[in-house]
Amino acid sequence: MDNSMLLVSPSPHVRARHSTRSIMLDVVIALVPALVASAVIFGWRALLVVAFCVGWCVVAEYIFERICKRPVTVGDLSAVVTGMLLGLNLPVSIPLWQAAVGSIVAIVVVKQLFGGIGRNFANPAITARIVMVISFAESMSDFSVNDAVSSATPLSGGEMPSVLRLFLGDYGGCLGETCALALIIGGVYLVARRVITWHTPVVFVATVFVLTWLLGENPVEQVLTGGLLLGAIFMATDYSTTPSTKWGKVIFGLGCGVITVLIRVFGNYPEGVSFAILFMNILTPYISTLTKRRPFGGAKVK
Repeated sequence: MDNSMLLVSPSPHVRARHSTRSIMLDVVIALVPALVASAVIFGWRALLVVAFCVGWCVVAEYIFERICKRPVTVGDLSAVVTGMLLGLNLPVSIPLWQAAVGSIVAIVVVKQLFGGIGRNFANPAITARIVMVISFAESMSDFSVNDAVSSATPLSGGEMPSVLRLFLGDYGGCLGETCALALIIGGVYLVARRVITWHTPVVFVATVFVLTWLLGENPVEQVLTGGLLLGAIFMATDYSTTPSTKWGKVIFGLGCGVITVLIRVFGNYPEGVSFAILFMNILTPYISTLTKRRPFGGAKVK
């Protein structure tokens, strides 16, 4: 008998083909359609804003890790993804110094101070966006670009475009939230590559659709506006801050959808996606504990 069959080694015993870098590269590729759409809709400054955020995120991570004498992890592309997501969550008219502040908050405060990738309690881009909304309210609500693009988002009192314009993104908003077509293409790519599963995005969007319909709102308009698709596909599926179990993902998406609708319909703030995801990020450890599978033959925890 082959003695190698009797070797015992510590876990992990099963290794996936994905690495952090390959996963992040897939996310970057999936965000390219939204990035291209933002440049077409809002002009060349959209690319400048996103590139500026990416640059500051990478620099902030490199400098912080060097100062703290930690291994430099900029090569895993996670800082690039954070920068792209933050940039796509900003209006094209945002002052660049404010984008730099948001990038530093995302990387240093939300990610690195909690130990780096995999240890942050909340999505860095989402948290930085909320900090910027609170700190730079006027700049974050300024969507004026040109005559072709509305200066106000539909949910904040702007004219509601046709469904076709909503689908193609020809209206005011943050850089990456307007073109539903581009976001769906990116989402399909991530599911096909098995980087994400359908559970959270589908449940998130379906919950918003059903609840807004029951409350007398136009569900199609609610789904296609307010950054719902950007948040559901790219930020509510973050590995570090969302549940890993299937039922956990379902509960997470359901919670995000309910909170988003409550804020949009009954709150004073027209866009509740960011706050909903952040709140559910905080609940993730509890959801994961409640939905984790019991090991075969293991005793039930009382």
